Amino acid sequence: MRRSIGRRPPGNGKRTSRPRRFVARRGKLGTVASWDDQQYLKFADERTRPARELLARVPVADAARVVDLGCGPGNSTALLHARWPSARVTGVDSSPEMLARARQDWPRLEWLQADVNDFRADAPVDVLFANAVLHWLPDHAALFPRLLQQVRPGGALAVQMPESFHEPSHRLMRDLQGPWRGRAVPGAHAPLASVATYYDLLAPHARHVDLWRTTYQHVMPDAAAIVDWVKGSGLRPYLDALDPGERPVFLEAYTQAIAAAYPPRADGKRLFAFPRLFIVAVR
Repeated sequence: MRRSIGRRPPGNGKRTSRPRRFVARRGKLGTVASWDDQQYLKFADERTRPARELLARVPVADAARVVDLGCGPGNSTALLHARWPSARVTGVDSSPEMLARARQDWPRLEWLQADVNDFRADAPVDVLFANAVLHWLPDHAALFPRLLQQVRPGGALAVQMPESFHEPSHRLMRDLQGPWRGRAVPGAHAPLASVATYYDLLAPHARHVDLWRTTYQHVMPDAAAIVDWVKGSGLRPYLDALDPGERPVFLEAYTQAIAAAYPPRADGKRLFAFPRLFIVAVR
């Protein structure tokens, strides 16, 4: 299921005249130069809400071992600890910056620096939680069954992934006019597979699979706030791919394009639509 933008479709081999764009290449989380916990947590409540809603649908009453993959600054890991206070809860992330913030805010929890794509639990876990991380990784056809196999019978794999690839906020990252068009962007996430594909990957190995979509309508004060949001996540690989002198030029053009794509509403604020896919598979 690894996909990249800008590949020529099969055919007669002739080039088309479509405009060039940034090329998104999914890869390990480590390909992003660094993650900024302060930037990410500017919208902590909005970013934590999907984790709360995913957790509410996990049908595991008692858990002794819980792992939070891609835990970031630990906001989702804290929710897991609150749900199962007697469990051994481990937050796993590849970013030292994010883990430093997590250790600062929740020093009594267990934190592990590791690439999520390479993580293997030392024993079957009761809950494997992956909130807003797996969309960064390649080869979902192998990844999803492998993760479910690390869950004990009766336990759950819980996943939430943004489906924002085709939203204006993310489309403009790739299509914005400028000298950066056509460059590869290591670490940028590609579009998700279909809901049916994820069901087919998990259903043969699960007792029950629950899938749903939610599109959040975040009320933002202005276009700059929307840019601030994506600077904490999806925009980071695109900024890292730019030369330092290009970044302010890119951000100014991108902010203007965002202002046009998300016009002010009756009170002057902007509605920032953000769709997400949720999956809970009980083994």
